[in-house]
Amino acid sequence: MRVGLFVTCLVDVMRPEIGFSSIKLLEAAGCEVVVPAQQTCCGQPGYSAGNRQAARELAIKFLDEFEGFDYVVIPSGSCGGMVKTHYGDVLSGDPSLLQRLEKLQARVFELTDFLHTIAKLDHLPAATEGSTRGSITYHDSCCGLRELGVQKQPRALLAMREGVALTEMAEARACCGFGGTFAVKYGDISTAIVDDKCANIKDSGADTVVLGDLGCMLNIEGRLRRSGDHKTRVLHVAQVLSGDA
Repeated sequence: MRVGLFVTCLVDVMRPEIGFSSIKLLEAAGCEVVVPAQQTCCGQPGYSAGNRQAARELAIKFLDEFEGFDYVVIPSGSCGGMVKTHYGDVLSGDPSLLQRLEKLQARVFELTDFLHTIAKLDHLPAATEGSTRGSITYHDSCCGLRELGVQKQPRALLAMREGVALTEMAEARACCGFGGTFAVKYGDISTAIVDDKCANIKDSGADTVVLGDLGCMLNIEGRLRRSGDHKTRVLHVAQVLSGDA
């Protein structure tokens, strides 16, 4: 099957290795992977900030670039949630665009959901030397969990990674405090929320926290480091599943 990978702007700018790990996993599942070179943002920042025109333009751009693929895969519950849950609102009032969107939305999947549900990946790529081993814990990002129903899928895939044992933290489904512009507008509240998340990670005893959204990843990792924890690893689920980290 021919898969279009929407890398996300945050991955492209901050952690491109997540995109390469995603490609590795999709190819292991037998997919032909295409990464449209002109892709940019899903439009969520503009939409969340009230700039509907910017979000609309990016939604149309997404349709133009990705509607020709058998499936579209996104290594982010946040961006996937934007496409699957909010594009209908963004493009409301234009029946032709909504018709195109309806046809595409059914083929858009978050990475672990696609690998587990559609591709039915039954083996993981060989792990590289120094890759994750030991105890891990998993943080469920808000959008992936609540908008896309992503919870069991990453855990099922992680169970296939030899040498890794999942230990659930308390309140794994609770927000990390990032929330895009929320962390900027309400910094004190955001900090209090991520402090609770970091405490739960520490209490789990895990060596590594794994998650499916780079926004959450940067927020949690940043707070851990500023709090003096330079030992706990913070990794995207694609990096662990691919054996790259």
